[in-house]
Amino acid sequence: MRNRNVLILTLNALFLALALVLPFLTGQIAQIGSMLLPMHLPVLLCGFVCGWQSGLAVGLIAPILRSLLFGMPPLMPTAIAMSFELAAYGAAAGCLYHALRKNKFRAVVTLAIAMLIGRAVWGLASLVLYSLFLQTPFTLELFMGGAFLRAWPGIIAQFVIIPLVVLALERAKLIPLARNGR
Repeated sequence: MRNRNVLILTLNALFLALALVLPFLTGQIAQIGSMLLPMHLPVLLCGFVCGWQSGLAVGLIAPILRSLLFGMPPLMPTAIAMSFELAAYGAAAGCLYHALRKNKFRAVVTLAIAMLIGRAVWGLASLVLYSLFLQTPFTLELFMGGAFLRAWPGIIAQFVIIPLVVLALERAKLIPLARNGR
């Protein structure tokens, strides 16, 4: 039990580090980062591998920590809204993956639902943040553009990379690590 907890904590640190480092591949250019979504990959994988609590925690921390350390994404409203979004991704991925019956499409179904939940949470968080702090309307056009239209390359990358990694980890018997709600 203790060794499993240490392994999960270590993996959380690894996924958090990846979420901080992967955006450097986009050259800290916000437009490319919002297209490729590099922080999403490790958070989603954390949920799949370590469970919903880990996915939630890593997702909640990563954007804010990255903003404070490296200045990107901008803290308000982007990193705050992303923090809610990624927390929802990680938690949903962990809950759904471990709750669904084992079948060959479990990772893809989990990923699709988690991505929709995360985007809805991002939209709600952005609506609140724009209204309260920016006094600017967060329109349906802004939501669709940010959640889907500009993000389609990252969405495709997630649907290609994550199921392959999850399948490889399952075959190596490295998933599921999470048990009893963890």
